[in-house]
Amino acid sequence: MSGGFRSRSKSGDQPNSEQRGGQQRRGQQRGGQQRGGNQRRGGAPRGSSQRGRGRGTDHQRRSGSFPAAARSAGVDLARAVVFDVLRRVDADDAFANLTLPKALSENKVSGRDAAFATELTYGTLRTEGVLDAVIADCASRGLDAMAPEVLTALRLGTYQVLYTRVEAHAAVDTTVRLVEASGHDKAKGFANGIMRTITRTPAHEWLERLSPQGDLAALAFRHAHPEWIARSFEQALGTDAATELEAALDADSQRPIVHLVARPGEISAEELALITGCEEGRYSPYAVYLEHGDPGSLEPVRQGLAAVQDEGSQLIARAVTEAPVEGDDSGRWLDLCAGPGGKAALMGAIARIEDAHVDAVEVSQHRARLIEKTVRDLPVTVHTADGRRPGLEPGFDRVLVDAPCSGLGALRRRPEARWRKSEGDITDLTALQAELLDSALNLVRPGGVVVYSTCSPDLRETRGIVEAALSAHGDGAEFQIEELNARDFLPDMGNVGHELSAQLWPHRHGTDAMFFAVLRRSVKGD
Repeated sequence: MSGGFRSRSKSGDQPNSEQRGGQQRRGQQRGGQQRGGNQRRGGAPRGSSQRGRGRGTDHQRRSGSFPAAARSAGVDLARAVVFDVLRRVDADDAFANLTLPKALSENKVSGRDAAFATELTYGTLRTEGVLDAVIADCASRGLDAMAPEVLTALRLGTYQVLYTRVEAHAAVDTTVRLVEASGHDKAKGFANGIMRTITRTPAHEWLERLSPQGDLAALAFRHAHPEWIARSFEQALGTDAATELEAALDADSQRPIVHLVARPGEISAEELALITGCEEGRYSPYAVYLEHGDPGSLEPVRQGLAAVQDEGSQLIARAVTEAPVEGDDSGRWLDLCAGPGGKAALMGAIARIEDAHVDAVEVSQHRARLIEKTVRDLPVTVHTADGRRPGLEPGFDRVLVDAPCSGLGALRRRPEARWRKSEGDITDLTALQAELLDSALNLVRPGGVVVYSTCSPDLRETRGIVEAALSAHGDGAEFQIEELNARDFLPDMGNVGHELSAQLWPHRHGTDAMFFAVLRRSVKGD
């Protein structure tokens, strides 16, 4: 490769609008199928950057030597680490929220440098679609023709120019040096030219010039979201969309504080807050807000008395244990899609107090082993099985279906995910979600309750699944189900939607955009 471009295939150039394919990161199979299937990028107009391996970076990345090589090229350590993390996310489907902290620790980056590196990493990933549109406007060839390391360096540099107070000359200089350090000497002039072109136009003019036609598309672009995600939020907000859509999109750009869960029976939220010096949560009786610091360094977390868990997730697990069943609760509870184990652990802690037992189903053996570690010493049995056909004896009093979903409700925690998802994936997900809910309704006893939840506000994954189940189990069906009012199992949270189910939002409640509905299977003769 030379001049920052890939060698072309015999079939000729690919159009700039081609979206990049690639298997969804997460290796997280839940309920019998990998979440999300194959993902494609979508969003702002851009080329497709293939995941080729550059001559320099990927060898260095595998050997862990890239930050040192970048330092030799005159790049400061913070930016060198950021570039390395961005490449890992792009080339290896790594999770930024896991990779960055480890990279900062390994390279001994702390204090203001760590804060700077964190801002650059998450900001570059969050605004990737906008950055690509700007770069593509300045490039003589499509983004798909660029070496991936060169494109990563340009994204990092462009983010600094458009979204930070970094001096333009510093952003240009370090971009060129990163290109050199990654083994693309001949692309230095190319990168320098693009960066200098970008610096000649103020950030607001770039956004105005490249903003797509249409109010919704323009709003999505301004807030660095693919248009289809903005439309999904708009539909979920319904009558509130006119006043809240921009706030909902903006919330995805805000770094969330860490929510801790105090394990019932071990420690109270009040005690956890006193020990950590943090604030108790507003809604969950187990929640504590950790605004700064590493949760893994906290003594209650190290001892297993507390853990990291979004407050919305806590409320859903609690609702499973609070919803009224008809008849006696025999203590048979089920988490049908248990990975990664947070809700199973909270249900297990409550089950220990209530003298109940939780069966937790997880399709992935690796994830099942992780759940076993999470629920150790709790009355929880982990089964490695497909949630659609778990092989368990029916008759459960309470069942949670925390279904595999698009994850649109947690984009603030996974800033890169918005550009690695496609609307077409939801079709496959909804089929799986419907099968899992049907399995749960057959496993719960007459009079028992099923809580269906997703970390997505998309109506196809939320109300669409619930309405289909209600319709399938109406008059004339083998058994009927009724929907209970989810608000009865929540504290006063203000607006949680206009249905019997509850839809949480970051901009309203400070939680992930989680959804849940409570269904009860009717007793024969009702």
